[in-house]
Amino acid sequence: MSLGPVILDIAGTSLDPEERELLAHPLVGGVILFTRNYHDIAQLQALVESIRAIRDPHLLVCVDHEGGRVQRFRSGFTRLPAARRFGEIHGRDPARARRLAQAAGWVMASELRAVGVDFSFAPVLDLDYGISEVIGDRAYHRDPEVVAELAGAYVLGMREAGMAATGKHFPGHGAVALDSHRAVPRDERRVEDILLDDVRPFERLLPHLAGIMPAHVIYSQADTAPAGFSGFWLQTILRQRLGFQGIIFSDDLNMEGASVAGNYADRARAALQAGCDVAVICNNRKAAVEILHSMESGHDPVLHARLARLHGVHPISLAGLHRDPHWRRAVDALHALEEDPSLELDL
Repeated sequence: MSLGPVILDIAGTSLDPEERELLAHPLVGGVILFTRNYHDIAQLQALVESIRAIRDPHLLVCVDHEGGRVQRFRSGFTRLPAARRFGEIHGRDPARARRLAQAAGWVMASELRAVGVDFSFAPVLDLDYGISEVIGDRAYHRDPEVVAELAGAYVLGMREAGMAATGKHFPGHGAVALDSHRAVPRDERRVEDILLDDVRPFERLLPHLAGIMPAHVIYSQADTAPAGFSGFWLQTILRQRLGFQGIIFSDDLNMEGASVAGNYADRARAALQAGCDVAVICNNRKAAVEILHSMESGHDPVLHARLARLHGVHPISLAGLHRDPHWRRAVDALHALEEDPSLELDL
């Protein structure tokens, strides 16, 4: 069975019968996990194995696990610094900042791969304008070249651990104050300025990204629809001008920023028609069912091939990872960075 164009979530730490039925639906391509789905390492491994057993090839298992405020699994996992920490170090020592960012990407991806998770929606490529509620310290820097440099190092670490990267939130969420989870932000800047500034990290890293997630932000000088529902941003700019060939994921269609597209079925339809390959729906089981019932099933070999690139590779046991001296050195350096960014403990 091929992988389908919907990613949805589950309620708890194990699958219930309704969820098993939902995940067997041919339109489903993956499952996104949250903190509520995690109790401990053994439970998470069992949950991932039960998800993988439903389909062949197995459904993608993904999570938002960037570091800082956005790290779904805590106990038993390395505490990862927020992206801004690497940007702060870059001002004093760019080479050290790159090494630490690469170590963070490798540790994040290695630990998730060791429990069977395929990929994390990372890295954040937004610019740190200092005004965004939801981006904040999730951004590496204000300078797009520094963002590309540090995020590129992070992506290299992910790739070394066998995990594909997904950049977000295209074409850039950092210049608006409102949080698209709770509002519909509008960015009034000229398209030329966004392309010259915010889009640059995406453009620089495009060959190394298997996926991109657009923002639920209206860029009023370009389109009346948010970027995730905009043919201009997804087709004209991302596909045609930049030549991106990977997966375009919608951001969560349950967010307020997606409400302008109508009911949940309309949101999924609008996202896919605009150029998204996958509709992501979280924290709303009724909406997920509505979306699945509204869409026609059918095999899409291009979509399946793109999604298959996101299956994790190089599996390793968690015990084996913890015996790896490279992991120990990387974790010690990241812990020192969390405790005191001025400490010079390095790899």
